[in-house]
Amino acid sequence: MTTFACNQDLILEKMSKVKTNLDLIQWLGYDMSIKVFSYLDNPGDLVRASAVSSSWNDFVIENGLCKQLCLKMIPEISAVVRSIEVDNMIESDGDKLGYYYTTKQERLNRNHRVYALLAFGLIPIDDSCISQAICASSTNDHIRESLTNTLDPRDSTEHGPSYWSSIGQRDPSVTETLLYRLFSKICLVTEINVQPFQAKAIRFRLGRERDPMEIDSKFVVLHDEMTFSRHMIWTYTSPVFSMSQENKLQHFKLPEPVLCSGGFLLVELLGSVQKNEDVNLFYICISHVKVGGRILFPEFVTR
Repeated sequence: MTTFACNQDLILEKMSKVKTNLDLIQWLGYDMSIKVFSYLDNPGDLVRASAVSSSWNDFVIENGLCKQLCLKMIPEISAVVRSIEVDNMIESDGDKLGYYYTTKQERLNRNHRVYALLAFGLIPIDDSCISQAICASSTNDHIRESLTNTLDPRDSTEHGPSYWSSIGQRDPSVTETLLYRLFSKICLVTEINVQPFQAKAIRFRLGRERDPMEIDSKFVVLHDEMTFSRHMIWTYTSPVFSMSQENKLQHFKLPEPVLCSGGFLLVELLGSVQKNEDVNLFYICISHVKVGGRILFPEFVTR
């Protein structure tokens, strides 16, 4: 009998025992099992595999296979692992609100649920992650130069030019701010694009509401930057980006992807270079604001 035949008979004999005595993972061994599971490139397949038996479920969880698959599918997640695992910025449906996971197994179970849901639910947006323009620190003409105009990528509509404009300022260093709501309370933001009219520099903040009360009514009445700071918690602040002095869509790629928990964006326009000589005042105008990245389906529970 050849060596191949002997090996084949041995394999068949072991496979027959799998049906009655051994779990497949035990039979294959750790290294081969990891290799086999690595071929599952769909989160649904991995979740279904973990439901086969308690030993398969333990194997998937203890080896962080959902995390590995999530990072493979969405490489940008690697930049926000600390936010997910240490800061607990995301809660899945199985989590206990406000509960601190102390044991290693509890943390592994939680991370398994969160990374599985991220792999399922974090979807790329072709257009923009912005759902609503809330308010600006000032607006020159609330009818023709509304902040809502910045959601339209067109330079003009049937009603005329489409843009937002600040009120005139004698001091060109005055900062103007624009507040937006994103489509989801959890967004993975990679870049922000802005089409300005001669603004000097720009900075972005991402964050959430400080209090669980309706934000719209407050901001409609109170427009100043102090109000923004008082009622919001900004968990991320970008570097300051210089703006080219031309009317075109400018791309500002963040140094690394940012996991925004709360779903709010503040655009800070740091100074103006556009002066209306007729009235001797400086203005900042913005045609369009767009946020690139991924949003999370509403099945997630966030805090």
